[in-house]
Amino acid sequence: MPVLPIPMITALLLSGFLLHRFLTRKTHPTLLVLIGCCAAQSAVIALVQYYGFTGLRVVQPILATVIAASAWLSFRQASVGYLRRQDLYLHAVGPALAISFLATQPEALDVLIPFLFAAYGIAIAFMLLRGEDCLPHSRLENGRMIVWVWRVLAIALIASAGSDIFIAVRLASGDTEVLLWLPSLFSAITLLILGALSLSHAIESQSIGSDTRDAYSKQDKTRDTAIVEKLDAYMETHKPYLDPDLTLARLARKLQVPEKQLSSAINKGKSENVSRYINRHRISHACAVMKTGKSVTEAMLASGFNTKSNFNREFLRVIGVNPRRWLRSPVEVPDERVKT
Repeated sequence: MPVLPIPMITALLLSGFLLHRFLTRKTHPTLLVLIGCCAAQSAVIALVQYYGFTGLRVVQPILATVIAASAWLSFRQASVGYLRRQDLYLHAVGPALAISFLATQPEALDVLIPFLFAAYGIAIAFMLLRGEDCLPHSRLENGRMIVWVWRVLAIALIASAGSDIFIAVRLASGDTEVLLWLPSLFSAITLLILGALSLSHAIESQSIGSDTRDAYSKQDKTRDTAIVEKLDAYMETHKPYLDPDLTLARLARKLQVPEKQLSSAINKGKSENVSRYINRHRISHACAVMKTGKSVTEAMLASGFNTKSNFNREFLRVIGVNPRRWLRSPVEVPDERVKT
């Protein structure tokens, strides 16, 4: 009975992921490119190492550089909401160098590919130090999950670079047996992680279309106070938190306030980030809905949440008990600033 090698199984799984994301028609092209390149790379590894198609070996370094670049471009789409043509040109340098090195000095690829993976992974991890607010075009309902998904993707990129360096060191020391299984195993695991993370709804972003950061002055405080008052009035009147696809960018556009100013005003005026502020309103609304006799699930869906796990987590954070226990002994949302 024939057995498929691990890289080919990975390629088939990623191809299924790609078809799913393509059919939803909501996924940004950079994510589709990322999943597609991961699937193609895994298939090429299987064809070269297990089926004898050695002529395809030249494709591997080119696909590797495209994977690294498309991971970064996907993150940029999530963080700024759009991609400039200059971004595509700039990050095409890696694949162009790979093609050039293939023709002139193939040994340089052993440095180029780990460098690109590590550099892009570290860059994403560094940007994530700002937390949820560095991803204003992702749905606020995803909360902390989106940061963790991108963080794991960054770690996968860095780990891939580390595995390449490890294999190169082992080969330099004369351990040729490492070529029998380690490269394909590491590659399959990394590609599957990258492709699977790209499948997550948490990293979807809403496309549209900077501010400078100064010292927090008295004028800034006055401005933030005005923004918070405008925001509270808008929340009470229009209830934008009921939209499960709400993003910081969309909310800022409704208020006609720059995203960073709105985020800063909420952080300073409400002592919480944007996601928690929105979810506090959603939980308050859910409590009001459950008081009318609706079920927990009905209240969750009516209040802007998409997933039960996120709803339960935020309910416990805001109220202090889970929804079913709260139904047995209802208490008010412990924040007088939130109105339903």
